[in-house]
Amino acid sequence: MATLTENVEVKVKESRKGKGLYARKQINEGETILEETPMVCCQFAWNELYKYTACENCLRSLEKAEAMARRLTENPALDLPHLECCEVKVEDITYCPACQVPYCSTECRDQAWAAYHRVLCLGSAREDPEHPVNRLMEAWRNIHFPPETATIMLLLKMIAMVKQADDPVSVLEGFSRFVQVTVNEEEHAVHKLLGPQFQDQVEMLRHMVTETFYDEKVQQWLTPEGFRSMFALMGTNQQGIGSSSISVWARNCDDLDLSESDKNDLDKVIDQLYDDLDRVAGTFLNCEGAGLYRLQSACNHSCAPNAEIQFNKQNHTLSLVALSKIEPEQEICISYLGECDQERSRHSRQKLLKENYLFTCECERCITQADDPDVTSEEEDEEDDDDDDMEN
Repeated sequence: MATLTENVEVKVKESRKGKGLYARKQINEGETILEETPMVCCQFAWNELYKYTACENCLRSLEKAEAMARRLTENPALDLPHLECCEVKVEDITYCPACQVPYCSTECRDQAWAAYHRVLCLGSAREDPEHPVNRLMEAWRNIHFPPETATIMLLLKMIAMVKQADDPVSVLEGFSRFVQVTVNEEEHAVHKLLGPQFQDQVEMLRHMVTETFYDEKVQQWLTPEGFRSMFALMGTNQQGIGSSSISVWARNCDDLDLSESDKNDLDKVIDQLYDDLDRVAGTFLNCEGAGLYRLQSACNHSCAPNAEIQFNKQNHTLSLVALSKIEPEQEICISYLGECDQERSRHSRQKLLKENYLFTCECERCITQADDPDVTSEEEDEEDDDDDDMEN
């Protein structure tokens, strides 16, 4: 049965294996194809530990832009101009009265309590190192060092959602729609997440989760096979999420009505800020996490995508935006690779996709490059360097 919205539908075509997301009408370049909130999402464990403060429900950054800039540049005397461009509303921030996790608003707090937080709260302060969630997060950090590609908290929230649901069967069915893989592919996916000792690590985490959060409604997830399958599901379906009060501040500064001279001065300040951020914090500028999205998860990969994912609302709301004109019945594809990796050789792209997403890409770009040499971009660079050395 197809899943429909005004612009798209999820369906299976006989000409290909698996699901895909297809346009129901013409979509123009730059048009927002859909907006979607996740079934479940959470902040990464290391990101939270390093004081990237985010709403526990929607992942909106809760740190003022100036405070975030001071922390990430390690410059406590840094002053940002035009503080009115920061959208963080400290007066709206609220906390769970029992465990003190933060929310951007009472609406998010109430949504979390109704969906999953009653199970995860357990009525004690989250700062307590013996809180079961804290113990699990510490165990996770000890076996999964940054940069993170998953987190045990995503699975805890999924379990809590089923335990709290008035209709747990429908919640279970919702998660079952995500792509499942073979046993061998599961082992490969979990190995990529947790490294060579993944079997021992997964079993340790399974015992810890079962000890506190067991429920007969999720017993199939807590068997050794089921637990491994859940990790593989997360590893192959989750979408990264990022928010930053600094980027919102900078974007709003760009929209200010300033004289040309003042505009140039402000641009210099922003450029210098990002240079300082890059020097100290590198690429770790955002509140980062992951989520599972129904429609986005149906988007197949292309090395020449016609759409991309954006987070324009600076929370967990995902926007799928057209990169080119898309005709009715045309498949909507995104790239699973980063911008730099998209420019690499066909062989490099194929290798990355096989290692991380367990498939061989057969997009139009890969087909047209099928006769290219089977060397990675690094090997091509080495060959070029060797050629240069011979010429010299």
